[in-house]
Amino acid sequence: MSRVVHPIEQESFRRLRARLDTSHFPPLTRAVVERVIHSAADLEYATDLVTDEAALEKAYAALHAGAPVVVDVEMVAAGITRRETVCRLGEARSGPGLTRSAHAVRLAYEQVGPGALWVIGCAPTALEELLTLDAAPALVIGLPVGFVGAAESKAALRVSGLPAVSNVSEKGGSAVAAAALNALLYHPTSYSEYSECSEEKS
Repeated sequence: MSRVVHPIEQESFRRLRARLDTSHFPPLTRAVVERVIHSAADLEYATDLVTDEAALEKAYAALHAGAPVVVDVEMVAAGITRRETVCRLGEARSGPGLTRSAHAVRLAYEQVGPGALWVIGCAPTALEELLTLDAAPALVIGLPVGFVGAAESKAALRVSGLPAVSNVSEKGGSAVAAAALNALLYHPTSYSEYSECSEEKS
């Protein structure tokens, strides 16, 4: 079923594109960049985000084939409205050298196994823990926020070589992480359709 775009959202994207030319980005990268910017009203994400179109294409296929979506906190889950998600933070427990967020990642991996899409928008330790597992993810959206460990954990994600969406700076958060996943959920099935939607919103 096609998604009905609210007029306010259409106007928001029109204004975004009036202030920032995103036409040079490949289709899925453009979708992610624009929706992240839209969620935060922060144009700097256009140069702060790090994506790979080939990885996004594979993740898109996995997502629409029904791959599980794992989130680190319920705030991320609340922003993903068109797909059920897995969040084990409520059952997780901290311990020596282990945060609740890290334990939640372990529990979630035990549940979903390899091939999931992981959406981390809050806790750097969740992303750090994921990198220690043999999770073979379809995609890691690693956009935790904070002055302690956030930028470092995202740098480690990029070094890992895993298919990922990340950003260079300390900013991030639940809203932008959910937005990146939603960009893949909402993206139409063909680039021609996307181009038509873009022209209508411009």
